[in-house]
Amino acid sequence: QVQLVESGGGLVQAGGSLRLSCAASGRTFGALGMGWFRQAPGKEREFVAGIRWSGSMTYYGDFVKGRFTISKDNAKNTVYLQMTSLKPEDTAVYHCGTWNGGPDFGSWGQGTQVTVSS
Repeated sequence: QVQLVESGGGLVQAGGSLRLSCAASGRTFGALGMGWFRQAPGKEREFVAGIRWSGSMTYYGDFVKGRFTISKDNAKNTVYLQMTSLKPEDTAVYHCGTWNGGPDFGSWGQGTQVTVSS
């Protein structure tokens, strides 16, 4: 079983940046890689980004439009999400998880709140 702990969220003004981190431990058998999704109050879960275990391929939700970058540090078992040019509509709880491709996640952490003020 995998344990995932996100950090790095907070309050930022529109146009600002944040870097989220996700420390992973435990078994991740069967997953394609790691990824991030977000969920805002009253809205459906939304795929943000995914990265394959090799780190060679990354994928992003359509709304990202070059603003976010997912990366991983295998030595630290940590996945990052660098977010720039943040908008108020990016406000949500961001979760990292084992990623099975597309919007499909296996296990995920409790999330970190990102709030973007206008």
